[in-house]
Amino acid sequence: MIPATIVQGHRVASGLNGNPRFPGGTLRMQQPYFAALGLDLSAFYPGTLNVSIAPRSYRVMKPRHTFRALKWHPEDAAEDFSFFDVTVHRDGAEPVIGWIYFPHPDTKPVHFQKPDVMELLLPWTEGLEYGVKIMLEVPAEQMKFE
Repeated sequence: MIPATIVQGHRVASGLNGNPRFPGGTLRMQQPYFAALGLDLSAFYPGTLNVSIAPRSYRVMKPRHTFRALKWHPEDAAEDFSFFDVTVHRDGAEPVIGWIYFPHPDTKPVHFQKPDVMELLLPWTEGLEYGVKIMLEVPAEQMKFE
C-alpha cells in the first residue's frame, strides 16, 4: 500500500479550467476513442483525481492497457496512454476500484505532472477532496514505487 494525498491538478481532464480547446474536458473527448479500443470508462467520473505520493516516485512496469498514437484531438499530435489497476483505500470507507491514467510524458504536448503525482480515474466518490489522505494498492508487476 502506498500512502497518497489528494492534490489539485490542472483541471483540464474534467474541463473545470474552462479551456475552450477541450470542451467538456479532455477525458470526455478521449472516452469514445478508448471505448473503440476496448476500454469503457463510462462508469468513471469524467475527470482525474490527482494524488501526490511524495516523497516517493513511481516507475512504469507493465500496464494493463497501452494505446499508442491515439489521435483524439483534431489539432494536437497523437499521444500514447497507459492504464494501471488501482484500488483506493481510506479509513471508514469501502475500497474504490479504478485506473491510474497515464498519458505518456514523451508524447504529451502540455500539462505535465510532477514525478510524485499520479492521475486516478474512479467512480464519483463522496469525501475524496483536496488534502484527504488515502492508500493506493497497485499490482507490483504493473508499477514500482521508489
